[in-house]
Amino acid sequence: MLFTQEHVPQWSLGRRITFRFIFLFLVGFIFLMPTRFLFSPLLVWMGENIFESTGRLSLESTGSGDDTMSWLSVVLQLFMAVVGTLIWSVVDRKRVSYNKLFYWFRIILRIFLAFFMMVYGFAKVFLVQFNEPSLLELMQPLGDMSPMGLAWTYMGFNPWFQVFTGILEVLAGILLVSRRTQSLGALMVIGIMTHVAVMNLSFDIPVKIFSIHLAIMGLVLFLSDGKRILFAFFSRSKNLLPEDYRPIKPEYDRAIRIIKIVSLIIIVLGVSVLRGAIYLEQSKDNFKDEFYGIWEVETFIKNGDTIPPLTTASQRWRYIVMETKDRSNVKYMNDSIAAYHFKVDSLRTNISIYKRNDDEVIDNFKFIKKDSLQLHFKGILESDSLEIHLKAKDLKDFTLTNRGFHWVNESPFNK
Repeated sequence: MLFTQEHVPQWSLGRRITFRFIFLFLVGFIFLMPTRFLFSPLLVWMGENIFESTGRLSLESTGSGDDTMSWLSVVLQLFMAVVGTLIWSVVDRKRVSYNKLFYWFRIILRIFLAFFMMVYGFAKVFLVQFNEPSLLELMQPLGDMSPMGLAWTYMGFNPWFQVFTGILEVLAGILLVSRRTQSLGALMVIGIMTHVAVMNLSFDIPVKIFSIHLAIMGLVLFLSDGKRILFAFFSRSKNLLPEDYRPIKPEYDRAIRIIKIVSLIIIVLGVSVLRGAIYLEQSKDNFKDEFYGIWEVETFIKNGDTIPPLTTASQRWRYIVMETKDRSNVKYMNDSIAAYHFKVDSLRTNISIYKRNDDEVIDNFKFIKKDSLQLHFKGILESDSLEIHLKAKDLKDFTLTNRGFHWVNESPFNK
């Protein structure tokens, strides 16, 4: 075996060099995550002079983990690992083993993996990472969706599926905490994160770098216990199992166990509270009021002219989708979409309608008729006189959200 958790007095040259590279590569990734800003000038120089990149050469929080600076950081990480391995191999050429350093290296990987597996897992358990298909997405043609949008819709469609995948990730993180169950946790990480990495690659989800590194870390942890697993699988004698190497005295085991339990509780509670706060912040304006729904524009009168519902009438409204407080999305006849504010006054007689990026306009429309099935309002928008008749669309018309679950299917319902 390349690596093993037992004490090996003499490592081969190939094992020592391989360990040095893997150690520097993975620890370098962990180190660069919070310190990348310190290397920003170097990364920009690399992008401009070595790769002549046309990408964005600045550190901005966009939600993408695969931007130009992230890939340049991986190149720097790889370069540092290669050069560091060469220097380390020359300076430390007389050392015959790295048993103790390998032990602490596994501890670092276990802590890192356990934390992020629980962070991502609880994001799914609390239904924060993926949202159920919005009303606007229900109206979006499949061909107009991005690969990532399709994957997000798939993951968010059924909350039970999302919670199930989250529980698996949390369980993998918890199993990594204990030395006795770390190999099972590492095996779960390999399966889960390999699936996530392939999904990210297949659907162009910009978390490719991070997910691949997590899968590699899980693989390193699992392979380090490969000899024990082979013995346990093929041998009936427990006495043949190799002993783990631990540079920590047994009398400290109780204190370490307490630290693990307390840390786990803090992580679980901390992540839970954080995710709960994020969820509340994101959902505080997302409630279903009397205007919630998809409203089809039956009559659209602009400057006194009734515009027919033709696809060539690019400025005619086709639908108004109201899903969040004070906001709406207008879908035009040519399927383009514009975001508007839709603020109703306290007396429910006037509306303020204006585009999201425009200056606020107060009470520029008045209700003529308003009930649960029809809306009729009239006013001025961007110097144009508009009179609009709306009819509520029955949300049960969408097969995706109303098909439901069936134990018995006489034939596949695949449409």
